[in-house]
Amino acid sequence: MLPSARPAKGVPPAHGARTHSRPKLTMQLRTRFLALQAHLETCHAYWRPAPFHDPQPAWCAEHPALAAAALALDDDTLEHHGAAPEEAAAWLSSQLPVLHALNALSTFPPCAVHALPPLNSRLHAEVPGRKKAQIDAFVAHLPTLTGPVLEWCAGKGHLGRRLHHARGVAVEALEIDPGLCAEAARLAARQGLPQAIVEGDATSPDTLALVRDRDVLALHACGELHRQLVRTAADNGARSLHIAPCCYAHGVTHTYRPLSQEAALTLDRNALRLAVTETVTAPLHDRRRLARDQAWKLGFTALRAALDEGRGDPAHSSRAFRPVPAAWLKADFAHFCTQLAAREGVQLPSRVDWPHWEQLGVARRDQVRRLELVRHAFRRPIEVWLALDLALGLEERGFEVSLGAFCARTLTPRNLLISAHRRM
Repeated sequence: MLPSARPAKGVPPAHGARTHSRPKLTMQLRTRFLALQAHLETCHAYWRPAPFHDPQPAWCAEHPALAAAALALDDDTLEHHGAAPEEAAAWLSSQLPVLHALNALSTFPPCAVHALPPLNSRLHAEVPGRKKAQIDAFVAHLPTLTGPVLEWCAGKGHLGRRLHHARGVAVEALEIDPGLCAEAARLAARQGLPQAIVEGDATSPDTLALVRDRDVLALHACGELHRQLVRTAADNGARSLHIAPCCYAHGVTHTYRPLSQEAALTLDRNALRLAVTETVTAPLHDRRRLARDQAWKLGFTALRAALDEGRGDPAHSSRAFRPVPAAWLKADFAHFCTQLAAREGVQLPSRVDWPHWEQLGVARRDQVRRLELVRHAFRRPIEVWLALDLALGLEERGFEVSLGAFCARTLTPRNLLISAHRRM
């Protein structure tokens, strides 16, 4: 039985939820959040199991037509769907109609935009092109800020300097890496800007005191680094928070700890990583290298499974292994497997048919990539659920909140901007 394509209706508020005082906009976000949550829970069999670790997810038997259609895709079509997630979702929706509702719930209009004054090229000469475009888009979609402003997890302070040039507001920069702090200070001094650089840990209570009476900007601060702002928002004294979240798994050991009272979806680290696996298309040589790396890992997994089965321990063969050093992937398949086997305590026989296991890995990779196309259709809905959890968490802590897109997903898939202003 396929999940229904109809949006969830009549989802009751969580126990203790305060519905009467919510602003209209936040009511819309809450309704979207609850409907998205209901659909994701209904469809969990399609996105929780990872085909890399589970060669035949249960949904393949429950929905054989979908599995057959995915496995029958030729390489060119697979590449096209991988580079165009909207088209992949449209193709999958014919087999999985619930994706129509999920995609509608996961689509946001652009935030209001303000024209930026042109910037002398020498002032951003050291900012990579894509990063510069992301910063420009973020600044252009910020509301009016009177300052002072604090840039959270600032790196080299590129965002703060761009905002100062665009709006003339004073911007402080918080960064934990002393090398990046030194670079931020050097660039600010070269441009003659009074940009204060603070070296500190964003998760430290002492550092959190810096946000009081500030408008705080967090462009792609990872995981717990942006969640810390929300967790402490009721008492940290920030005037406003403007967060473009990313890397949701950062700081999560086992299970995601939600920010909103409304949250009832359980996400582990695998689900959090799934939410950010969509990337802007990489160069062809990078894609080929990653495909080969995946085939080698799957080839080793198949070899280990065969050895375990021969020794009467088939259940043990499903275990995962830690990330491998990049150096191991620079030689050949046999060297890679030998190094990994030594680390994992796998006893290899004196003779191994390496070409056989390498080709088996390639075949498994091709299967995984096709089955993952189904799982990947849920990436954006999970990411939007996580962003809405942040937004509602801020509303529950006394903020007026809006959520929208600040750039096209071709510039960065992490393009959601949460803007929150403390209620007076």
